[in-house]
Amino acid sequence: MNVVSLFNGMNTGRQALENVGIKVNKYYSSEIKPYAIELTQHHFPDTIQVGDVTKWKEWDIDWKSIDLILSGSPCQDLSAAGKRAGINGSKSSLFFVFVEILDHIKKLNPKVLFLQENVGSASKLDVGIMSRALGVYPVRINSKLVTAQLRDRYYWSNIKTKETMFDLVTDIPQPKDLGIMFKDIITGGQVERIKALALLESESRVCTSQESIKKRAEREFINIIYVNVDKANAMLESDYKQFIKDPIREDLYLKSRIKKGKQTPNLIQDNDLVRTLNQIEMERLQGFPDGYTSILSKAKAGSLLGDGWTLPIIEHIFNFIER
Repeated sequence: MNVVSLFNGMNTGRQALENVGIKVNKYYSSEIKPYAIELTQHHFPDTIQVGDVTKWKEWDIDWKSIDLILSGSPCQDLSAAGKRAGINGSKSSLFFVFVEILDHIKKLNPKVLFLQENVGSASKLDVGIMSRALGVYPVRINSKLVTAQLRDRYYWSNIKTKETMFDLVTDIPQPKDLGIMFKDIITGGQVERIKALALLESESRVCTSQESIKKRAEREFINIIYVNVDKANAMLESDYKQFIKDPIREDLYLKSRIKKGKQTPNLIQDNDLVRTLNQIEMERLQGFPDGYTSILSKAKAGSLLGDGWTLPIIEHIFNFIER
């Protein structure tokens, strides 16, 4: 199978194909973050890096040979955590570059498969626009079924579809609930929540003191812990993005005040202190093996994991590819 992966991130698509036993001949990755490329080449040195997605017409690819195209186009303008500029926003509009590439491939190989992912908090209007552009409506799957975090996502694909009275829809069934809880994935300490807490894009801003953390929490720029809530929200790139240029702060313990109706970062109590998620716990929240991102700092790993796909969900979808 020859694959093009746009917005490739930490290469979850390639790892999922490997895990379900689908042989990859050529895998083209479009990614611009240096540390994302570093992690990809560490695990799959044969990955062909093609660069900026907006320059796709310059890529040296035999487009008619492509069997699968993957896209996790930016969600910042669609997410409830963002400014809600919509699908035509400066970042999320890159979705239409994916559509251009897909349409180009379809002219040469009408049987090409595709998978597009985006946030479950996208508006109905934007979901409709994306669905009409792709000719198929999505399935909505929450990562809470296969990991210890809530991650509500739409997946558009022609891997398995069905006709309804009016539309073609993605027909990937829901995965089995594995019953993985937050307490099951931590390496030490105690947690109050059943599932891991949401990490939002606003947490990417640097907090240099306890006071600034509390002020931002009160203004709902970052999360505070919800007590006795069954499910957590998604881990986003912002979890450790704030530490990328300040690695000394990576292992600082944070304290947080519980305040009803608002959120702070994921915190774990340990000997009367609270701490943020460590790197192994973040890997587990996205379904990756322990140490998968160990060549990176925790900050860079958190950025990729928070902005990436849940590995067991992608494996589940790829299991429906005909062999």
